[in-house]
This record gives sequence, C-alpha cells and structure tokens, in this order.
Amino acid sequence: MKPSRDIEGLIELMAALRTPGTGCPWDLQQNFVTIAPYTIEEAYEVADAIARRDLPALADELGDLLLQVVFHARMAEEQGAFDFGDVVYAITSKLIRRHPHVFGDLRGLSPDEVKSLWRTIKDEERAGKKSGEGDASLLDSVTLALPALIRAEKLQTRAAGVGFDWPGVKETRAKVEEELREAIEAEDDPDAAREEVGDLLFAVVNYARKLGIDPEDALRATNEKFQRRFRSIENVLRKRGKTPEQSDLAEMDALWNEAKADERKG
Repeated sequence: MKPSRDIEGLIELMAALRTPGTGCPWDLQQNFVTIAPYTIEEAYEVADAIARRDLPALADELGDLLLQVVFHARMAEEQGAFDFGDVVYAITSKLIRRHPHVFGDLRGLSPDEVKSLWRTIKDEERAGKKSGEGDASLLDSVTLALPALIRAEKLQTRAAGVGFDWPGVKETRAKVEEELREAIEAEDDPDAAREEVGDLLFAVVNYARKLGIDPEDALRATNEKFQRRFRSIENVLRKRGKTPEQSDLAEMDALWNEAKADERKG
C-alpha cells in the first residue's frame, strides 16, 4: 500500500489495519471508548499548531485528526451502524440545512444575522431530537464532553441569548469578587470550598466573556507564559550548577521576576 491524496486510500488503509489476522494488533484492540481520548488530543494539537502559526504542522495535525474520524467510522461500519459515507452525508446535509442564506432563498444576511439564524436552526434540530424524550432545555446542545472551561462559556452564551445575563462588565466583576469572598470563607471546609471555587471559576469565565475574551485562549496563553518563565528559571539555575530541587522559593521567585522583566523589555 502506498500513500495517497485520495480519501478512499485512507479508508482502505484503516480497513487493512482493522482486518483480523493481518491487521495491527493494537488497532484491532481499540474501541470507541479507548480511541476517544486520542480524538480529543488530536483536536488540541490542531489548535496548538494554529496558535503557533505553523502551517506545515497544521497539515500534519489535521491528518491525525482526520484519521480519528476514519477510525471511528471504520469501527461503526464493522458493527453495521454506519460508515464513512454516512458521516459525510450527515455533515453535508447539516451544512446545507443550516445555510439557507447560501443554498436557499434567504440572501443578504449580515454575519450577526447568520449567527442568529444558525442558533435558531440548531434549536429546531434539538427540539426535534428531544421529541418524546421529556422536556427539552435550551442548554441541551452544550455537550457534556467539552472541557469544563469551554463548556462554562458556551452555557453562559446560550443563556445570554435569551436574556439571562448580567448587563455589563461591572456586574460580572462584582460577581467574581463575591465568589472569591465566599471561596475564602469556605477554605476550612473541603466540600464547600470545592463548590465555591467552582462558582468562582464560572464567574471568571463570565467576566472574560463580557470583556470579549475567550477564556480558553486566555488560560492557554497563561499556561504557555508560565512554562516559558519556569524554563528560564531552570536555565539560570543550570548555569549556577543547580536544579530547582536544590534551590528555594526565594531564589526561584527572584528569577521569575527577572524573566518577567526581560519579557516586558522585549
């Protein structure tokens, strides 16, 4: 088998990997549950390549993500549930249905109107799926599988769409301050502290949303900054013949502040 630019080549390759007797033992051992974490990981690696503006890496990571789709589709096909063609049909049908301003008679919409229309169509789809399954909720479409930070922002945005929202930044900032006080008061009670810290994080997400900041992007940038500055501490300590374990907080904190100052000068 040779590399191919045709999606059919990838589908055939995955089928070969999953063929009992001649396929890959590891691939044959997998199922939807065991593969799901890799799917999530590959999606994050795509986002990382985008953040680094590394287009060659992006092409590679998109391939890894596509493999996940083909992998899941192959396992479903083996069970007689659906195949890759069904996946393609489902998404093309959905895109056509959700873009009547492109593929239908509804024309001349602004980006904001398109976004509102998309939400309306999704609500109608969700109501249809929930028919006969009990009461539907506006928040049902916000999947539980999302990382908590992203899900918090999406839950808030959905609720805000029907007017359940603080009017401005001032109110959300006050809510952050209130939740911080409550978290501090609960520090001696582990169960209460867990709940209050959760409320605090939720309030911070809401504050970021009101400022027009994507909280996931903001935290990702801070993670990278922390890693970069800690690496600077390690490098200086290494030059001094030390490791972080051989240092102390005072020395490392001073080096942190130096790294921070150097970044600001740069």
